[in-house]
Amino acid sequence: MAGTTGAAEALTDAALPFAPSSLAGSLHARARLVLEDNWQGASTVPSRSLYPHQWSWDSAFVAIGLRHLSPLRAQTELRTLFSAQWDDGRIPHIVFNPAVPHDAYFPSPDFWRSTTAGRPSGAPPAVQTSGIVQPPVHALAVWLTHRADPGLSRTNGFLRRAYPKLVSWHNYLLRHRDLGAGGLVSVVHPWEQGMDNSPCWDPPLSRVTPAPAGSFTRADLAHGAPEDRPTDLDYGRYVKLAMDYRDRGYVDGGGEFAVEDPAFNALLIASEHALGLIETELGIRSAARHARAARLTRALVDRLWDERHGAFLCRDVLTGELIEEHGVASLIPLILPALDEGTARALVGTLCGPRFGLGSSTRLVPSYDLTGACFDPHRYWRGPAWFNVGWLMEHGLRLHGHGELAAALREALLTTAGSSDFAEYVDPYTGEACGAREFSWTAALTLDLLHRSEEAFDDVAHSLRAAAEDSVPH
Repeated sequence: MAGTTGAAEALTDAALPFAPSSLAGSLHARARLVLEDNWQGASTVPSRSLYPHQWSWDSAFVAIGLRHLSPLRAQTELRTLFSAQWDDGRIPHIVFNPAVPHDAYFPSPDFWRSTTAGRPSGAPPAVQTSGIVQPPVHALAVWLTHRADPGLSRTNGFLRRAYPKLVSWHNYLLRHRDLGAGGLVSVVHPWEQGMDNSPCWDPPLSRVTPAPAGSFTRADLAHGAPEDRPTDLDYGRYVKLAMDYRDRGYVDGGGEFAVEDPAFNALLIASEHALGLIETELGIRSAARHARAARLTRALVDRLWDERHGAFLCRDVLTGELIEEHGVASLIPLILPALDEGTARALVGTLCGPRFGLGSSTRLVPSYDLTGACFDPHRYWRGPAWFNVGWLMEHGLRLHGHGELAAALREALLTTAGSSDFAEYVDPYTGEACGAREFSWTAALTLDLLHRSEEAFDDVAHSLRAAAEDSVPH
């Protein structure tokens, strides 16, 4: 398949409007080497040690960085992921490499049993995957990959081949996952939202009886310090939820965990706008697409915005109640072009206030409330700073006119990526590396921040904003 071509192609700089300065050249070369080392011939592993398969939203972020080195390889990354899509439209969160031993990662293919348990939902018969999903960043990644080399994209039919995959993916989320009947998508497992161990999940997880400790063996503790990883109790609950979902044939609804998350829905809205830009490029009317994104934005504000806290909160669908924990997901809707400026200002105030401290107590964006009882600067998603979150917040700050703050965050991300050896995540105060090193999306988003000219970024942002404004009735 396309991966054969991608595997043979060297990662050389594409003809882009901005080249790294000599001062950034070393960082650029090191980031490129990480992506070379983690390339598996048709896709990129997040980390050779801890994550030896293909992950869904990781590959979207990887493609955003790869497009600066090889647009062809970025296209291959996404095509490989889409080839594992289920018939119901879901893009699974893991695509397993059959060459990797099952005991190298848990949960392994024999846990998920996608080819048998997933058959009622249309799992592919010849590819082993997980049965849950991850945040829908993919249409944005497809659009940016196309923009890196439109001529190559058109020659390969990249957009035309990706478009029906993306439509099916978004339709699955909006038709099968509106479990709260309020117009928003629910996640049915903490791993789906991507911020696996966030304290935002603690209240709904508390009603889940964990799988017995002896019924599974964690592989993550062989590669990371236990004090940096989820507890055994939390992991047992994750396993139980996944087992129950599998045993229902991956049919949505009826589980013990269903949460409307602001970050997941914001990324879906941003990708709806990107899908509208793809439709325009393909000569398809995009007004309905942008109108749907506008409706989703209104639903997001109506259901999850909390004026008292100046942030979006998660909603526990099973109780109907907002969860009063402040994870960084509360701030991700800043990426939305149609978000009203009052709400955007309030989000920036929260970002820079005592809960997240950007520009005062921290130079990076912590993953959880600095003042919260559960804050831990090293434990997975309970405080450390992550580079994909920082990249999204830099995007949102610039989009809503906070250029100086965005520039400072961009500089901090680049400096910390280099000093931490492209760590999976870091202490938000000190920048101390945590988790895996030579992490793929850290390297990829470093390349994006190095390469991206302000003009090119502003063009994308302005296109999204104009499309959003066109969708609002006058």
